[in-house]
Amino acid sequence: MAATASAPTTVPRSRPGARVHVQKFGTFLSNMVMPNIGAIIAWGLITAFFIPVGWTPNEKIATMVGPGIYYLIPLLIAYTGGYNVYKIRGGVVGATSTLGIILATSSPLFDKAYAETGGSPMFLGAMIMGPLGAFVIMRLDRLWDGKIKPGFEMLVNNFSAGISAALMAIGAMFLLGPVLRAVMEGLGNVVEFLVNHSLLPFTAIFIEPAKVLFLNNAINHGVLTPLGLDQSKEIGHSALFLLEANPGPGAGVLLAFMVFGKGVAKATAPGAFVIQFLGGIHEVYFPYVLAKPRLLLALIAGGATGTLMNVIFDSGLVAPAAPGSIFAVYSSLAKGSALGVTLCWSSALVVTFVVAGALLKLERSDEEIDLVGATAQMEANKGKRSSVASVLTGERAHTGEIRSIVFACDAGMGSSAMGASVLRKKIRDAGHDEVTVVNKAISDLSDTYDLVVTHQDLTERARERTPSAMHVSVDNFMGSPRYDEIVELVDQGSTGAEVPLETVPSAGVEAAADGSVLSPTSVVLGGTATSRDAAIDEAGQLLLAAGAVEPSYVAAMHERERSVSTFMGNGLAIPHGTNDAKAAIRRTAISFVRYDEPVDWNGQRAEFVVGIAGAGDDHLALLARLAETFTDPERVARLREARVPEEVLDVLEGVRV
Repeated sequence: MAATASAPTTVPRSRPGARVHVQKFGTFLSNMVMPNIGAIIAWGLITAFFIPVGWTPNEKIATMVGPGIYYLIPLLIAYTGGYNVYKIRGGVVGATSTLGIILATSSPLFDKAYAETGGSPMFLGAMIMGPLGAFVIMRLDRLWDGKIKPGFEMLVNNFSAGISAALMAIGAMFLLGPVLRAVMEGLGNVVEFLVNHSLLPFTAIFIEPAKVLFLNNAINHGVLTPLGLDQSKEIGHSALFLLEANPGPGAGVLLAFMVFGKGVAKATAPGAFVIQFLGGIHEVYFPYVLAKPRLLLALIAGGATGTLMNVIFDSGLVAPAAPGSIFAVYSSLAKGSALGVTLCWSSALVVTFVVAGALLKLERSDEEIDLVGATAQMEANKGKRSSVASVLTGERAHTGEIRSIVFACDAGMGSSAMGASVLRKKIRDAGHDEVTVVNKAISDLSDTYDLVVTHQDLTERARERTPSAMHVSVDNFMGSPRYDEIVELVDQGSTGAEVPLETVPSAGVEAAADGSVLSPTSVVLGGTATSRDAAIDEAGQLLLAAGAVEPSYVAAMHERERSVSTFMGNGLAIPHGTNDAKAAIRRTAISFVRYDEPVDWNGQRAEFVVGIAGAGDDHLALLARLAETFTDPERVARLREARVPEEVLDVLEGVRV
C-alpha cells in the first residue's frame, strides 16, 4: 500500500466519561457473577422446592440451602473474580482471602449474636476480596520475578500464595468484615423502607433508562442481586430480582412497534420480540427506544406497574432470572408468587404497550425511524458488537464470518505491524488464506472491517471509528493468547466461499527489505541504559546518528510511550514516534539495542529495544521478520549470543547494508 505524502490527521484520544466508567465497573462485576449463574439457579431451585415453605419440603435436602448461600456461591464468585485478574493462581488466593469475610458475616463461630440474627450472604465481600487477593499475589510475583534461584521456584510460589492469602483472610475478617456488615445492613434498611412505604415501583425511573444505556450490569450485579439473595434467604423470595430482569416492559415496546410502527421497525419487531421475551436478550429492544427516546416514559410506566404488582401481592423470585427470559422467570418462581409474578410481567407489558402505542400514534411524521443508526448507537453505548444486531439491520453478525482483520495503533508503523505479522501467520497456518490481516493507524481506519485488534489503551479510540466491528484488546502484541481465540472465531465462522470485504495489500510485508533500513552501525550489543526513558534515548540517538530522523523525533518517541506502551512481549520493545512526528523522519531506519541486564519497561523486562522510524512501508518487511524472530525461541537465543552486529542481521534473515 503506497505511503501518503502527508501525515494523516491524528484523532485526539477521548477521555472516557462517567457512563463509560460505570459500564466498565458493571462489566467487571458481571464477569464475576454471570459465569456462576448456573450455581445460583441450582441454589434457587433447591430453595424453591425443599425449604419448609417450598413446593415440596424436604428437611434433609434443605440443609444445602445455608452452605450454598453463605459459602459456595460467594467462594465461586471470589474465585472467578480472582481468575479474571490473575488466572488460576489469582482465583485460589482470591477465594481463600474471601473465607475470612464470609466467617465474619455469617458464622456463629466468629460472632454468635450476629449470626443468630441471620447474618448476611457476603457477595459484596467476595466481589472485593476475590480480585483484591489476585491483584496482591500478582504484584508480589512481579516483585521477585527473575530473582529466585533455580530449584526454589515452587517453594517460593506456594508459600507466597499461602502466606498472602492467610494474611488477607485474617485482615478481611477483622477489618473489612465489620464495614461490610454495616453496609449490607444499611442497604437492607433502604430496601425495607422502600417496600414498607410502597416506593419500590419508583425505582423504574432510574432502572429503565439505565438499562438502555447499558448501566444495568452495575445496578443488577452490584446492588440488586446481592440484596435480592439476602432477602430471599430471609423470607424465601425477593421482588428485587424483577426490577431489572422483568421482560414485560421491553416486550410491550416491541409489541407497540408491531402494531403501530412503520417500515423496517415494524418488520423487525416480531423477530426482536421473540429474542427479547423468550430468549431473554433485552438489548434487542434498546435501538427502538434510542430512536424514539420519548418511549422511555412507556418503559418507566410499565416497569413501575410490574413492580407494584409484586409489592401488592408480596411476590417475587428465589434467585435471579438470568437471562431475563420468561422461562428463566418461572424457573425461579417462589411458592405462593405465581399470581403476583404473572401480573408483574403481564401488567408491565400491557401498560408499556398502551403508552408506547399512544406515543407512536401521536407521531405526525411519516418518516421511518433510523433503526440502523440507533443500532450503531446502541453498540457504541455497549462498547462492543451486539450479537443480535443483525436482527435489526439485516447485516451479517460478526459472530459469523470474519474475513478482514486490521491491527490498529497510534501511528500504524510499529506495534500494529508486529501484531499483524504474528496473527497473519497463525491465520494462514490454520488454512484461512482468504482472511486478510493488515495494519493501519487509527486515524486511517474505516468502518469496513470485521475485527479490529488494538492495544487495550487504544480500544476506545478505535471503536469510535469502527463501531460495527468486533474489537479485541491485547496488552502483548507478540504472544497474546487472544490470537488463538481469534483463530477459533475464524474457524467457526469462515467458509471461504466469498470474497473478503476489503482486500488490502499486506503493506510490503512480502517484499524484500531495503538494505538501508538497518545497518551494523545502528546495532548495539551492550546497551548502557538502566531505565525505559534512557533506553528510548539510546535507540533514538542511533536513528539520529544514522541521519534518519530530526532531533524532534526522539522527543516524539517519548510522547508516544506516555500514550501507549510499545512493549511487545517476549522481551521486546519497539519505541517509535507519534503519527504527527512522521514529518521529522528523513528516511526509514531501524536501530537495535540489546541489554545484558533487562530494562524495566512499565513493569515488564525489555531485553531488546528496536527503535523505528518509518517514512513509508519499506520498514514493514523487517518488522514482519522481527515478529517471526521473537516468537521463535531458537532465534531469540541466537540474538542473545550474537557477538558482532552482522550476526544480528543474519538472524533477521539476510538484511544487508
